[in-house]
Amino acid sequence: MNSTFSEPVDWSAAVAHSCTFKTSHFIHGEFTPSLSGKTFASVSPRDGRVLAHIAAGDTGDVDRAVLSARQTFESGVWSRRSPRERKRILFDWADLILSHREELGMLESLEVGKPISHATTNDVNGVVDALRWYAESLDKVYGEVAPIGEEALVTITSEPLGVIAAIVPWNYPMILAALKFAPAMAVGNSIVMKPAEQSSLSMLRIAELAVEAGIPAGTLNVVCGLGAEAGAALSQHMDVDKIVFTGSGPVGRLIQKYAAESNGKAVQIEAGGKSPHVVFEHAGPLDIVAERVAFSLCYNSGQTCSAGTRVLVARSRHEELIEQLRKACSAWIPQDPLDPLSTMGPIASELQLERVTGFIDRAIDSGSELVMGGKRVLLDSGGFYLEPTVFDNVQNHLEIAQEEIFGPVLCVIPFEGFDEGVRLANQTRYGLAASVWSDNLSEGIRASREIRAGMVWVNTYQRSDITFPFGGVKASGHGRDRSLHALAEYSSLKSTWLNL
Repeated sequence: MNSTFSEPVDWSAAVAHSCTFKTSHFIHGEFTPSLSGKTFASVSPRDGRVLAHIAAGDTGDVDRAVLSARQTFESGVWSRRSPRERKRILFDWADLILSHREELGMLESLEVGKPISHATTNDVNGVVDALRWYAESLDKVYGEVAPIGEEALVTITSEPLGVIAAIVPWNYPMILAALKFAPAMAVGNSIVMKPAEQSSLSMLRIAELAVEAGIPAGTLNVVCGLGAEAGAALSQHMDVDKIVFTGSGPVGRLIQKYAAESNGKAVQIEAGGKSPHVVFEHAGPLDIVAERVAFSLCYNSGQTCSAGTRVLVARSRHEELIEQLRKACSAWIPQDPLDPLSTMGPIASELQLERVTGFIDRAIDSGSELVMGGKRVLLDSGGFYLEPTVFDNVQNHLEIAQEEIFGPVLCVIPFEGFDEGVRLANQTRYGLAASVWSDNLSEGIRASREIRAGMVWVNTYQRSDITFPFGGVKASGHGRDRSLHALAEYSSLKSTWLNL
């Protein structure tokens, strides 16, 4: 597998001409340093260089941001605006973000290693689509009248919750942030965003553009910092009405604990998965299956919570699928993310790369068969690049088949018969996503019903749309991003009885 690093790309020129780094918290419409004066380094996984030193928030900074959000919410400058007025401003914000496509894409590419071609298209477009879709929905959502009878009029209406705190991860910094702030702000809430320390720069710029578009100061605040400090302070804050989180299971459970110990705030968690592809004997052409498996594994360097990292395959199709997976995964080559032709960049941080390679080493020691990959590449670049990695004949109880690795590491597990395939698919504490591959209609429907997951695809994988609810069951969390269901996540029902 040949990997490339584009030395002709002038890194310093790209930064100087395409990006303006905002490195302080964004509170009440202004950039402000941490009260403590502390900062942390943002390191580019492209080449290991320090991009910037960013304000490291703690309890004092969180207090300022939450106070701003609360005062803004209570003032009604956003929360009590008509849906059509909020809609107009959200559309202006979306247009402004789109006009800064190259800048925002460059920020994300430099900070987390996402290929520039993906960041400037899929990721920026994802933000714009979310804002426009939720803005468009606002004046089309109606309340209800309960069937009480002639003696009373009972209305059921939705109201914004108040102050929302959102803690978002580094793997899709812009999109996952937008899937929180777009519906939350659309219905009238104020929000405090805490981006991952690996990916603060794009969120800070988006927040600045919000004020430029006409969003009132204090409606969207951003506090940067480490999870153990800024994240914990938000989770424990007594004036936050709901906290939403996407990230690891242990941190999600810690946030639930903090919420319970503070004011009992509502919590919404999306905590990853170990999603299976279940390839039955009646699956269609395996080259198509393998191409979609490789995409779900290698896109974003495997750093996707819904990545299909377990392939359960009927034994009669096992050898054929392995050969097709070799071909399909070999087409994904780690490259310089600033190269316009790159489709696979580095792992987002050195710490994450070490975590992934640790899983690979232990899988080899456990006796799993390494089919391909498993090695770091482009070492001379200083970046954190890893080949797509495939293990065969993996035992489903092993760590590599049960833990979310968050890297391009696939395990293949043969099975015998429908019942064993479904049993193995469900034999994980996670329940985020799954796919079923079969040209037998009855088999496909049965399997999609019996697999416990929040999202199931049949004869495809990771097809998505803003109308498609995103979220899981079991240890993968609860609540949904995307679709009209997300509006309910940021609203409270009010029942009003008018005696006649």
